[in-house]
Amino acid sequence: MALWTTAFVVSQANIARLLGPVAPKVLEVQTAFSARRYVEILDSMDDEATARFRSHYYPDFVHPAIYAMALRSAGTRLGERVLLSPATRRALAVVPVLSAAGDYVENVVGLHFLDHRDRITNSRVRAASTVSIAKWVLALGTLGYLSQGFVRVWVSRK
Repeated sequence: MALWTTAFVVSQANIARLLGPVAPKVLEVQTAFSARRYVEILDSMDDEATARFRSHYYPDFVHPAIYAMALRSAGTRLGERVLLSPATRRALAVVPVLSAAGDYVENVVGLHFLDHRDRITNSRVRAASTVSIAKWVLALGTLGYLSQGFVRVWVSRK
């Protein structure tokens, strides 16, 4: 678990380093919900900012696998410490993978839109935003469940 958690932190820090001041644009495009807004966000970046924005996608094709493994390994570890139902064990194994899959879809679409702005439509942006938000809900929901589970383990040790 520690290996994957460390890999996640290093990967996330690298992505943040690459993005620098354009980091907020990632969340903005993920929640744009309209073609007009998506294009506005892209147009608000100059060439240097766009290059920074583009550069984050390449390590972000590895990052989802890392965070999925970190969450899955934490789920396995929690299951070694407390009794989890079979359904919960399955969820802790599958949900991080679904989140990562959403991240891959989001990355492919984001890169495509950078080079093909004529392909940015309301329906495509809404679909991409929905996938992005679902990805976040799945990842953060899993993290929240694991966090409360580990807090209970640590508190019960005292």
